Amino acid sequence: MNNSITLAEAQEIVDGWIKTTGVRYFSELTNMTILTEEVGELARIMARKYGDQSFKESDKKYDLADEMADILWVLVCLANQTGVDLNSAFHKNLEKKSTRDAHRHQQNQKLKP
Repeated sequence: MNNSITLAEAQEIVDGWIKTTGVRYFSELTNMTILTEEVGELARIMARKYGDQSFKESDKKYDLADEMADILWVLVCLANQTGVDLNSAFHKNLEKKSTRDAHRHQQNQKLKP
């Protein structure tokens, strides 16, 4: 079963869910705050799983993939609310990085094995 969706489809799905189940979007400022909170939850997992911190009992309920999906959800909400086409924005950003960083990382001695 293929569950792949495009960024445009993700934006449509989230918008449909918000309008039918979620009643309405939270304000942009509230969603920005929620996004920050979700990034913090991901950071907590990363620090414990890949960093030097140990898990506390209360941390064991967190799931890395679920936290990433929460971040994506809120980011899509913010894009919908502010009229950002994530597909177009992603491609423009990739082009910017490809042009600006075409040789930068290959020349970075810190990245050499």
